[in-house]
Amino acid sequence: MSAITASPITARQVSVDARPGPLVIAPRHTAVLVVDAQNDFAAEGGMFHRAGIDISPIQATIKPISRVLEAARKDGLKVVYLKMAFRPDLSDAGPPGTPNRDRHSFFGVGQAVQTPDGTPTRVLIRDEWGTQVLPDLAPEPGDVQIYKHRFSGFYQTELDTVLKQQGIRYLIATGCTTSVCVESTVRDAMFRDYSCLVLEDCCAEPIGSQFSRSNHEASLLVLQLLFGWVSPSSAFIQALSAV
Repeated sequence: MSAITASPITARQVSVDARPGPLVIAPRHTAVLVVDAQNDFAAEGGMFHRAGIDISPIQATIKPISRVLEAARKDGLKVVYLKMAFRPDLSDAGPPGTPNRDRHSFFGVGQAVQTPDGTPTRVLIRDEWGTQVLPDLAPEPGDVQIYKHRFSGFYQTELDTVLKQQGIRYLIATGCTTSVCVESTVRDAMFRDYSCLVLEDCCAEPIGSQFSRSNHEASLLVLQLLFGWVSPSSAFIQALSAV
């Protein structure tokens, strides 16, 4: 298929070998989204781990995401971290009995627990251990960190405003989980006319991992067909390094 770009841009452009066809992006107008790469989802002793969820697929994305961030920062791309977290009084979780509040209550949101080193903390609450970015993916000066209280990073957050202020038109999506927060954010981004590239080895999804075709694969299929593009991280890194 021929390369696809949203509209003419005069800045430097690179072509990423992706599905359903090559995607032309302008690095100057591109941001990498790191979705929910935080302790409560990917660290031992975090919310998912305590719930008995296999976090190894999420942990396996750390190295490829790290390589993507290194390449992106070297090329001057904006890096934006989205972090799932609620206010201490849960006022932004939704009223009791609503789906968002109930689904998160099932995982113990707001409950007092201990970190692996015994420090008191609360589940999925802002500025607590569980909502800190994983140490191996720690933000650097100039990166943006945005709290969100729904699966989509755009819902009632400053994400869209920040991206528009930076002239961002292309989003590189990484993080967890593929079929929940990553997919929700990419869908909302597409509705706002951003061109999104999802890096398949930089995302993971525990749901449905026991089936012959996982939710991770199903999400990648619908994303590449209807909402954006999909590629391995190596294709994105290679495109940035091309002269």
